[in-house]
Amino acid sequence: MGYKKRQANFEILRVIAILMVLILHYLSHTGSLLELGIKPTSSQLVGQFIESFCVVAVNVWILISGYFLSKSGFKITRILQLILQVYFYTLLVTIVMQIAGSASVSETDRIFKTTQYLFPISSEHYSFATAYILLYVIAPVLNKGVEYMTRKQIKYTIIGLLIWFCIIKSIIPVSFPTDMYGYNLDWYICLYLIAAYIRKYNVRILTGFGTSALLFVFSGLGNFAVSIIFHYLNLKYGRFNYFATVPAHYNFILCLTGALGLFSMFRYLNIKDDNTFARISKALAPFSFGVYLLHEHIEVRDRWVLWLSGIGFIGGVPKSPAGMLFHMLKCVVMLFVCCIFVDFIRSQIFEFAGRICSGTRLFKWFEKVDGELSLNKEKS
Repeated sequence: MGYKKRQANFEILRVIAILMVLILHYLSHTGSLLELGIKPTSSQLVGQFIESFCVVAVNVWILISGYFLSKSGFKITRILQLILQVYFYTLLVTIVMQIAGSASVSETDRIFKTTQYLFPISSEHYSFATAYILLYVIAPVLNKGVEYMTRKQIKYTIIGLLIWFCIIKSIIPVSFPTDMYGYNLDWYICLYLIAAYIRKYNVRILTGFGTSALLFVFSGLGNFAVSIIFHYLNLKYGRFNYFATVPAHYNFILCLTGALGLFSMFRYLNIKDDNTFARISKALAPFSFGVYLLHEHIEVRDRWVLWLSGIGFIGGVPKSPAGMLFHMLKCVVMLFVCCIFVDFIRSQIFEFAGRICSGTRLFKWFEKVDGELSLNKEKS
Protein backbone atom coordinates (compact mmCIF):
# COMPACT_ATOMS: atom_id res chain seq x y z
CA MET A 1 0.00 0.00 0.00
CA GLY A 2 1.36 3.44 -0.97
CA TYR A 3 2.41 6.19 1.39
CA LYS A 4 -0.55 8.47 0.57
CA LYS A 5 -3.03 5.65 1.08
CA ARG A 6 -1.57 4.81 4.48
CA GLN A 7 -1.57 8.48 5.41
CA ALA A 8 -5.29 8.67 4.64
CA ASN A 9 -5.94 5.52 6.68
CA PHE A 10 -4.00 6.85 9.66
CA GLU A 11 -5.85 10.17 9.53
CA ILE A 12 -9.04 8.17 10.04
CA LEU A 13 -7.37 6.27 12.87
CA ARG A 14 -6.30 9.56 14.49
CA VAL A 15 -9.94 10.67 14.63
CA ILE A 16 -10.90 7.31 16.15
CA ALA A 17 -8.11 7.71 18.71
CA ILE A 18 -9.32 11.13 19.89
CA LEU A 19 -12.86 9.76 20.19
CA MET A 20 -11.44 6.94 22.33
CA VAL A 21 -9.77 9.57 24.52
CA LEU A 22 -13.09 11.37 25.01
CA ILE A 23 -14.72 8.07 25.96
CA LEU A 24 -11.96 7.33 28.49
CA HIS A 25 -12.38 10.73 30.10
CA TYR A 26 -16.17 10.38 30.16
CA LEU A 27 -15.87 7.03 31.95
CA SER A 28 -13.45 8.40 34.55
CA HIS A 29 -15.52 11.54 35.22
CA THR A 30 -18.82 9.68 35.65
CA GLY A 31 -17.65 6.95 38.04
CA SER A 32 -18.23 4.34 35.34
CA LEU A 33 -15.03 2.42 36.09
CA LEU A 34 -14.04 -0.09 38.76
CA GLU A 35 -13.22 1.44 42.15
CA LEU A 36 -10.83 -0.34 44.49
CA GLY A 37 -12.49 -1.86 47.52
CA ILE A 38 -16.00 -1.38 46.16
CA LYS A 39 -18.16 -4.09 44.62
CA PRO A 40 -18.72 -3.06 40.98
CA THR A 41 -22.09 -2.17 39.53
CA SER A 42 -23.20 -3.47 36.15
CA SER A 43 -22.51 -0.04 34.62
CA GLN A 44 -18.97 -0.05 35.99
CA LEU A 45 -18.33 -3.49 34.52
CA VAL A 46 -19.53 -2.25 31.14
CA GLY A 47 -17.45 0.90 31.50
CA GLN A 48 -14.35 -1.10 32.39
CA PHE A 49 -14.92 -3.34 29.36
CA ILE A 50 -15.05 -0.28 27.10
CA GLU A 51 -11.94 1.23 28.70
CA SER A 52 -10.00 -1.98 28.07
CA PHE A 53 -10.32 -1.37 24.33
CA CYS A 54 -10.06 2.44 24.32
CA VAL A 55 -6.99 2.67 26.57
CA VAL A 56 -4.78 2.09 23.50
CA ALA A 57 -5.68 5.54 22.10
CA VAL A 58 -2.59 7.51 23.17
CA ASN A 59 -0.21 4.71 22.15
CA VAL A 60 -1.86 4.61 18.73
CA TRP A 61 -1.54 8.40 18.38
CA ILE A 62 2.21 8.27 19.13
CA LEU A 63 2.72 5.31 16.76
CA ILE A 64 1.07 7.30 13.96
CA SER A 65 3.23 10.33 14.76
CA GLY A 66 6.41 8.25 14.85
CA TYR A 67 5.54 6.50 11.59
CA PHE A 68 5.40 9.81 9.68
CA LEU A 69 7.80 12.01 11.66
CA SER A 70 10.59 9.45 11.33
CA LYS A 71 10.78 10.26 7.60
CA SER A 72 9.86 13.94 7.73
CA GLY A 73 12.06 16.98 7.63
CA PHE A 74 12.47 18.93 10.86
CA LYS A 75 10.36 22.09 10.96
CA ILE A 76 10.68 24.55 13.81
CA THR A 77 7.48 26.21 12.55
CA ARG A 78 5.55 23.02 13.28
CA ILE A 79 6.76 23.02 16.89
CA LEU A 80 5.93 26.71 17.17
CA GLN A 81 2.45 26.04 15.78
CA LEU A 82 1.84 23.35 18.40
CA ILE A 83 3.02 25.67 21.18
CA LEU A 84 0.83 28.53 19.91
CA GLN A 85 -2.11 26.13 19.72
CA VAL A 86 -1.56 25.17 23.37
CA TYR A 87 -1.39 28.84 24.38
CA PHE A 88 -4.47 29.67 22.33
CA TYR A 89 -6.60 27.32 24.40
CA THR A 90 -4.83 27.85 27.70
CA LEU A 91 -5.29 31.62 27.63
CA LEU A 92 -8.58 31.84 25.73
CA VAL A 93 -10.49 29.42 27.96
CA THR A 94 -8.98 31.02 31.07
CA ILE A 95 -10.04 34.51 29.97
CA VAL A 96 -13.55 33.35 29.06
CA MET A 97 -13.95 31.57 32.42
CA GLN A 98 -12.67 34.62 34.28
CA ILE A 99 -15.15 36.88 32.47
CA ALA A 100 -17.95 34.43 33.19
CA GLY A 101 -16.93 34.37 36.85
CA SER A 102 -16.67 30.57 36.95
CA ALA A 103 -12.89 30.12 37.02
CA SER A 104 -11.80 27.79 39.82
CA VAL A 105 -9.08 30.06 41.18
CA SER A 106 -8.92 30.74 44.91
CA GLU A 107 -6.60 32.90 46.99
CA THR A 108 -4.60 29.84 48.08
CA ASP A 109 -3.75 28.56 44.61
CA ARG A 110 -3.75 31.76 42.53
CA ILE A 111 0.02 31.77 41.95
CA PHE A 112 0.09 28.06 41.05
CA LYS A 113 -2.88 28.37 38.67
CA THR A 114 -1.40 31.49 37.05
CA THR A 115 1.80 29.54 36.41
CA GLN A 116 -0.20 26.78 34.76
CA TYR A 117 -1.90 29.31 32.51
CA LEU A 118 1.23 31.26 31.53
CA PHE A 119 3.62 28.29 31.28
CA PRO A 120 1.39 25.40 30.15
CA ILE A 121 4.23 23.34 28.68
CA SER A 122 6.62 23.55 31.65
CA SER A 123 3.85 23.19 34.25
CA GLU A 124 2.26 20.23 32.40
CA HIS A 125 -1.09 21.97 32.16
CA TYR A 126 -1.63 19.22 29.60
CA SER A 127 0.62 16.27 30.44
CA PHE A 128 0.20 14.72 26.99
CA ALA A 129 0.87 17.98 25.14
CA THR A 130 4.07 18.59 27.10
CA ALA A 131 5.52 15.18 26.26
CA TYR A 132 4.21 15.34 22.69
CA ILE A 133 5.88 18.69 21.95
CA LEU A 134 9.12 17.51 23.53
CA LEU A 135 8.92 14.45 21.27
CA TYR A 136 8.74 16.78 18.26
CA VAL A 137 11.81 18.64 19.55
CA ILE A 138 13.97 15.52 19.88
CA ALA A 139 12.55 13.81 16.76
CA PRO A 140 15.53 14.90 14.59
CA VAL A 141 17.94 13.22 17.01
CA LEU A 142 15.86 10.03 17.01
CA ASN A 143 15.59 10.10 13.22
CA LYS A 144 19.37 10.40 12.80
CA GLY A 145 19.83 7.49 15.16
CA VAL A 146 17.37 5.36 13.22
CA GLU A 147 19.03 6.39 9.94
CA TYR A 148 22.58 5.40 10.91
CA MET A 149 22.00 2.46 13.27
CA THR A 150 21.85 -1.06 11.86
CA ARG A 151 18.62 -3.02 11.96
CA LYS A 152 19.91 -5.17 14.83
CA GLN A 153 21.02 -2.12 16.81
CA ILE A 154 17.58 -0.52 16.52
CA LYS A 155 15.82 -3.81 17.30
CA TYR A 156 17.82 -4.50 20.44
CA THR A 157 17.49 -0.89 21.58
CA ILE A 158 13.70 -1.24 21.32
CA ILE A 159 13.79 -4.61 23.11
CA GLY A 160 15.84 -3.10 25.93
CA LEU A 161 13.44 -0.17 26.29
CA LEU A 162 10.44 -2.52 26.27
CA ILE A 163 11.97 -4.68 29.00
CA TRP A 164 12.70 -1.58 31.10
CA PHE A 165 9.48 0.37 30.56
CA CYS A 166 6.92 -2.33 29.76
CA ILE A 167 7.74 -5.97 30.50
CA ILE A 168 8.99 -5.60 34.07
CA LYS A 169 6.10 -3.39 35.21
CA SER A 170 3.58 -5.72 33.52
CA ILE A 171 4.59 -8.80 35.52
CA ILE A 172 5.97 -7.46 38.81
CA PRO A 173 3.15 -6.24 41.14
CA VAL A 174 5.26 -3.45 42.61
CA SER A 175 5.23 0.27 41.85
CA PHE A 176 8.72 1.35 40.80
CA PRO A 177 9.82 5.00 41.26
CA THR A 178 11.05 5.12 37.64
CA ASP A 179 7.70 3.96 36.24
CA MET A 180 5.54 6.86 35.08
CA TYR A 181 2.77 4.55 33.80
CA GLY A 182 3.55 5.43 30.17
CA TYR A 183 2.28 8.99 30.57
CA ASN A 184 5.67 10.61 29.88
CA LEU A 185 8.30 11.25 27.21
CA ASP A 186 10.32 8.09 27.97
CA TRP A 187 7.52 5.81 26.84
CA TYR A 188 6.70 8.02 23.85
CA ILE A 189 10.30 7.69 22.67
CA CYS A 190 9.97 3.91 22.85
CA LEU A 191 6.76 4.00 20.79
CA TYR A 192 8.34 6.44 18.33
CA LEU A 193 11.26 4.07 17.73
CA ILE A 194 8.89 1.14 17.25
CA ALA A 195 6.97 3.08 14.60
CA ALA A 196 10.17 4.28 12.93
CA TYR A 197 11.48 0.69 12.83
CA ILE A 198 8.20 -0.56 11.34
CA ARG A 199 8.33 2.04 8.59
CA LYS A 200 12.05 1.81 7.79
CA TYR A 201 12.00 -1.95 7.31
CA ASN A 202 8.33 -2.28 6.34
CA VAL A 203 7.83 -4.65 9.26
CA ARG A 204 4.61 -6.65 9.17
CA ILE A 205 3.40 -6.97 12.74
CA LEU A 206 0.93 -9.64 11.61
CA THR A 207 -0.01 -11.20 8.29
CA GLY A 208 -3.11 -9.15 7.52
CA PHE A 209 -6.11 -7.17 8.66
CA GLY A 210 -7.85 -10.18 10.24
CA THR A 211 -4.95 -11.26 12.44
CA SER A 212 -4.29 -7.63 13.41
CA ALA A 213 -7.93 -7.28 14.44
CA LEU A 214 -7.63 -10.47 16.50
CA LEU A 215 -4.58 -9.08 18.30
CA PHE A 216 -6.51 -5.89 19.12
CA VAL A 217 -9.59 -7.81 20.30
CA PHE A 218 -7.70 -10.39 22.38
CA SER A 219 -5.53 -7.67 23.94
CA GLY A 220 -8.67 -5.76 24.96
CA LEU A 221 -10.31 -8.90 26.35
CA GLY A 222 -7.11 -9.80 28.19
CA ASN A 223 -6.86 -6.31 29.63
CA PHE A 224 -10.45 -6.54 30.86
CA ALA A 225 -9.84 -9.99 32.36
CA VAL A 226 -6.75 -8.79 34.26
CA SER A 227 -8.68 -5.76 35.53
CA ILE A 228 -11.54 -7.92 36.79
CA ILE A 229 -9.35 -10.60 38.35
CA PHE A 230 -7.19 -8.19 40.32
CA HIS A 231 -10.15 -6.04 41.29
CA TYR A 232 -11.84 -9.02 42.93
CA LEU A 233 -8.57 -10.18 44.50
CA ASN A 234 -8.22 -6.73 45.99
CA LEU A 235 -11.86 -6.76 47.07
CA LYS A 236 -11.45 -10.11 48.82
CA TYR A 237 -7.95 -9.91 50.29
CA GLY A 238 -7.20 -6.17 50.34
CA ARG A 239 -4.03 -6.71 48.31
CA PHE A 240 -2.80 -5.64 44.86
CA ASN A 241 -3.85 -2.03 45.39
CA TYR A 242 -1.32 -0.95 42.78
CA PHE A 243 -1.45 -3.78 40.29
CA ALA A 244 -5.23 -3.60 40.02
CA THR A 245 -4.70 -0.24 38.29
CA VAL A 246 -1.90 -1.37 35.96
CA PRO A 247 -4.16 -2.41 33.02
CA ALA A 248 -5.04 1.29 32.61
CA HIS A 249 -1.37 2.25 32.19
CA TYR A 250 -0.19 3.03 28.66
CA ASN A 251 2.97 0.94 29.08
CA PHE A 252 1.11 -2.19 30.20
CA ILE A 253 1.95 -5.01 27.80
CA LEU A 254 -1.65 -5.62 26.70
CA CYS A 255 -2.15 -1.90 26.08
CA LEU A 256 0.90 -1.98 23.82
CA THR A 257 -0.15 -5.12 21.90
CA GLY A 258 -3.67 -3.73 21.51
CA ALA A 259 -2.27 -0.50 20.07
CA LEU A 260 -0.02 -2.42 17.69
CA GLY A 261 -2.99 -4.52 16.59
CA LEU A 262 -5.17 -1.48 15.87
CA PHE A 263 -2.27 0.33 14.18
CA SER A 264 -1.60 -2.71 12.01
CA MET A 265 -5.30 -3.00 11.08
CA PHE A 266 -5.19 0.42 9.46
CA ARG A 267 -1.97 -0.37 7.61
CA TYR A 268 -3.78 -3.23 5.87
CA LEU A 269 -7.14 -1.51 5.56
CA ASN A 270 -8.12 -0.60 2.01
CA ILE A 271 -10.55 2.30 2.23
CA LYS A 272 -11.75 3.85 -1.01
CA ASP A 273 -11.13 7.57 -1.43
CA ASP A 274 -14.79 8.23 -2.22
CA ASN A 275 -15.93 6.57 1.00
CA THR A 276 -18.07 9.13 2.88
CA PHE A 277 -16.73 8.16 6.31
CA ALA A 278 -13.17 8.38 5.02
CA ARG A 279 -13.69 11.84 3.52
CA ILE A 280 -15.31 13.14 6.72
CA SER A 281 -12.57 11.64 8.92
CA LYS A 282 -9.78 13.11 6.78
CA ALA A 283 -11.44 16.52 6.99
CA LEU A 284 -11.71 16.29 10.80
CA ALA A 285 -8.25 14.80 11.50
CA PRO A 286 -6.36 18.16 11.53
CA PHE A 287 -8.55 19.33 14.43
CA SER A 288 -7.95 16.28 16.65
CA PHE A 289 -5.23 17.90 18.77
CA GLY A 290 -7.49 20.91 19.33
CA VAL A 291 -10.25 18.61 20.60
CA TYR A 292 -7.83 17.31 23.23
CA LEU A 293 -6.60 20.77 24.24
CA LEU A 294 -10.05 22.29 24.67
CA HIS A 295 -11.70 19.54 26.69
CA GLU A 296 -8.59 18.90 28.85
CA HIS A 297 -8.09 22.51 29.92
CA ILE A 298 -7.88 22.49 33.72
CA GLU A 299 -11.00 24.67 33.90
CA VAL A 300 -12.94 22.27 31.66
CA ARG A 301 -11.73 18.70 32.19
CA ASP A 302 -13.70 18.04 35.39
CA ARG A 303 -16.79 19.99 34.35
CA TRP A 304 -17.73 19.18 30.77
CA VAL A 305 -19.79 16.09 31.63
CA LEU A 306 -21.70 18.10 34.24
CA TRP A 307 -22.29 20.94 31.78
CA LEU A 308 -23.57 18.58 29.09
CA SER A 309 -25.74 16.70 31.59
CA GLY A 310 -27.52 19.98 32.29
CA ILE A 311 -28.80 20.06 28.71
CA GLY A 312 -32.38 18.83 28.54
CA PHE A 313 -32.11 16.08 25.93
CA ILE A 314 -28.93 14.68 27.50
CA GLY A 315 -29.75 14.79 31.22
CA GLY A 316 -27.92 13.10 34.08
CA VAL A 317 -25.99 9.84 33.90
CA PRO A 318 -28.44 6.88 34.11
CA LYS A 319 -27.62 3.98 36.41
CA SER A 320 -28.44 1.24 33.89
CA PRO A 321 -25.64 0.04 31.52
CA ALA A 322 -27.75 0.72 28.41
CA GLY A 323 -28.70 4.17 29.70
CA MET A 324 -25.07 4.96 30.52
CA LEU A 325 -23.93 3.88 27.05
CA PHE A 326 -26.52 6.07 25.34
CA HIS A 327 -25.64 8.99 27.61
CA MET A 328 -21.94 8.47 26.86
CA LEU A 329 -22.64 8.46 23.12
CA LYS A 330 -24.60 11.73 23.31
CA CYS A 331 -22.01 13.46 25.48
CA VAL A 332 -19.00 12.34 23.44
CA VAL A 333 -20.57 13.24 20.10
CA MET A 334 -21.70 16.67 21.31
CA LEU A 335 -18.33 17.42 22.92
CA PHE A 336 -16.51 16.27 19.79
CA VAL A 337 -18.64 18.43 17.49
CA CYS A 338 -18.27 21.51 19.73
CA CYS A 339 -14.49 21.09 20.02
CA ILE A 340 -14.13 20.55 16.26
CA PHE A 341 -16.10 23.74 15.62
CA VAL A 342 -13.94 25.77 18.03
CA ASP A 343 -10.70 24.39 16.58
CA PHE A 344 -11.93 25.13 13.07
CA ILE A 345 -12.35 28.76 14.14
CA ARG A 346 -8.88 28.64 15.67
CA SER A 347 -7.43 27.29 12.41
CA GLN A 348 -9.02 30.15 10.46
CA ILE A 349 -7.54 32.68 12.90
CA PHE A 350 -4.11 31.07 12.58
CA GLU A 351 -4.42 30.98 8.79
CA PHE A 352 -5.39 34.65 8.70
CA ALA A 353 -2.50 35.57 11.01
CA GLY A 354 -0.16 33.51 8.81
CA ARG A 355 -1.20 35.44 5.71
CA ILE A 356 -0.64 38.77 7.45
CA CYS A 357 2.79 37.73 8.77
CA SER A 358 3.96 35.92 5.64
CA GLY A 359 5.97 38.87 4.35
CA THR A 360 7.55 39.90 7.65
CA ARG A 361 11.22 39.44 8.50
CA LEU A 362 10.39 37.14 11.39
CA PHE A 363 8.30 34.84 9.20
CA LYS A 364 11.03 34.71 6.56
CA TRP A 365 13.59 33.98 9.25
CA PHE A 366 11.56 30.98 10.43
CA GLU A 367 11.29 29.74 6.84
CA LYS A 368 15.07 30.06 6.49
CA VAL A 369 15.64 28.16 9.73
CA ASP A 370 13.28 25.41 8.55
CA GLY A 371 15.36 25.04 5.40
CA GLU A 372 18.63 24.90 7.34
CA LEU A 373 17.39 22.44 9.95
CA SER A 374 15.53 20.11 7.61
CA LEU A 375 17.18 16.71 7.93
CA ASN A 376 15.55 14.70 5.20
CA LYS A 377 12.57 15.06 2.93
CA GLU A 378 9.43 12.98 3.02
CA LYS A 379 9.82 9.82 0.99
CA SER A 380 7.00 7.97 -0.69
